[in-house]
Amino acid sequence: MTPSPHSLRFGPHFDVAVRTAAGAKAASQTENQDNYLLIDTSGMACFLADQVERRQQVQGWPPGHIRLAVLDGMGGHGRGREAAEAVVAGLLALPACDTLGELCSRLDSLHASLQQHFGADVQPGKRPGTTLTMLELRPGQAALLYHVGDSRLYQIGGGKAAPQTVDHVPATAFAMDGLLDEAAWWEQVHGEYRSQISQAFILGNAFANPAELRDPLYALSPLNLPFFLAHMADRRALELDPKALYVLATDGFWACPSPQHWVARWPALFEGAASAAALNARLFDEIGANPPPALHPDNMTAIVLRSLGNMHETALPVAVPMH
Repeated sequence: MTPSPHSLRFGPHFDVAVRTAAGAKAASQTENQDNYLLIDTSGMACFLADQVERRQQVQGWPPGHIRLAVLDGMGGHGRGREAAEAVVAGLLALPACDTLGELCSRLDSLHASLQQHFGADVQPGKRPGTTLTMLELRPGQAALLYHVGDSRLYQIGGGKAAPQTVDHVPATAFAMDGLLDEAAWWEQVHGEYRSQISQAFILGNAFANPAELRDPLYALSPLNLPFFLAHMADRRALELDPKALYVLATDGFWACPSPQHWVARWPALFEGAASAAALNARLFDEIGANPPPALHPDNMTAIVLRSLGNMHETALPVAVPMH
């Protein structure tokens, strides 16, 4: 298990910690195809390369800007770890984005360029892929969310763990076509676990035509989502609640037959923890010691984001220890 790095700088307003593991009760030789990226307010980045934590200074990074991302490489399609690492490398080269339009344009271009890198002549179904759930935190402004795949962003507060993203899975495609109502969608996506995906970074999408994978990414928005999911568009500005916690996580945390009961334990599990690192440690310790029934030993990565104060004030960054 890789714990969060020490002494990244997230300023006076945020406390951030990351943790990753090959999987709960996974075999020692299990490959961790997950990845993550943290870029702090000083431009110091932390991520995985060859399953080992690395550091890199990002040149020209604007003070106060933060980038957080989790990725889950799709091993079933081959080269899943390499796909996630390639996206992290692209994110390291991606300038800090001030607008949602800029962020989406640059990430869509990265997706297209990585398709070429992994083989323009490869059939879409044979390409590697990775999920990408990412927050761009701009000083004094709402966060920017960009989401592809079935990793998730959760908001923890008021005794609830509320998903802020829509899984890119067949059940969502059925709901978009009017074949599933709200109750059926929630049961299939959050009340069950199925290792199927309808879209991934690099891989392409099966939303435009369920019979085939197409190259571009297909953004889920109020224009194509059913009314009960329209508030969770893939690409949107997101006002963070300063009283809530946020968790960006890969699906190893809910790879079990009844995940809603396990996720519902998170608010009580997190209560009273003094830091993001302590919160993340509780999450990993609990799934290791008291896992939900029939948990599949998949890779697990989580970034915990905790507010320390007024997020819309402007101040110089300070060092925040991470454990």
